[in-house]
Amino acid sequence: MKTSIRIGTRGSKLALWQAHHVADLLTAAGLHPEIVIITTKGDVVLDRALDKIGSKGVFTEELEDGLRTGHIDVAVHSAKDVQSTIPADLELLAFMEREQVNDVVVSFDADLDLQRPDLVLGTSSTRRKAMLRRFLPHATTAEARGNLQTRLRKLEEGQYHGLVLAYAGVHRMAYNGLIRHVLPETQYVPATGQGSVAIECARNLEPALKAELHRLLDHPPTHVCLATERAFLRTMEGGCSIPSFALATLSPDGQTVQLHAGLISLDGQQLLEETRTAPVAQANQLGAEIAEIILARGGQQILNEIRQQAGNDGE
Repeated sequence: MKTSIRIGTRGSKLALWQAHHVADLLTAAGLHPEIVIITTKGDVVLDRALDKIGSKGVFTEELEDGLRTGHIDVAVHSAKDVQSTIPADLELLAFMEREQVNDVVVSFDADLDLQRPDLVLGTSSTRRKAMLRRFLPHATTAEARGNLQTRLRKLEEGQYHGLVLAYAGVHRMAYNGLIRHVLPETQYVPATGQGSVAIECARNLEPALKAELHRLLDHPPTHVCLATERAFLRTMEGGCSIPSFALATLSPDGQTVQLHAGLISLDGQQLLEETRTAPVAQANQLGAEIAEIILARGGQQILNEIRQQAGNDGE
């Protein structure tokens, strides 16, 4: 088994934190990692919202090309950025231990009041925009693309009163001191995979190396939860541009998994959600089952309207 491992990653500070975290674990196990920075479409196209530049592979496609050519051995992604269906020649090798899952509001205003009538919140997430329209209807949402440091610069310039971000990224970049509100995950249910790091590889990667990387990097409880959430997303045929949400949690004994998942319309007026529990062995079936329920309850119509609108916007 070879011991030199080329780790592909985006070049933002947060992406590099994730890649170095992986590299540290591999180094401690006697392997020799090398970090390879690859620029993705999502890093280059910053003048359009995510839902306007395509829903599949915005932050992963170029990294996946590197896996195919052998330029890199593994790709490190924020799990929430990974498209719902993985190409047949690739696989998700590991899901790393999950960070706190909440969305948070960060601001340079220590006393930021979410009820102020002129509130402007920045976010690039379709899901977050829709939820803010529902739960904070007086607020204005503004597009906030770019890496975390770019968004914070825009915040400091006064383009927004606050930014809505994932706690995980804020914490990993040591900006906890700017967190003014932690949004409850029971209401602002996170995106599929939020808080975890996904490791992707080519299916034809050396089997012994694949097994060793899985052993070193995968967190089994997180893997069960993300497999459940991703089964939901896959059945919904959704990507990062649709306002779906999913959060799976394990019972204390690790025997059952609960999934709270659903879909919200872009204007926030329609919220479809379902919570069910199943044995861990039926995690994939649970995710698919809840997706089918949501689609049958009106979710398919919401998705059709979103895709029709996206098509019209592109004309």
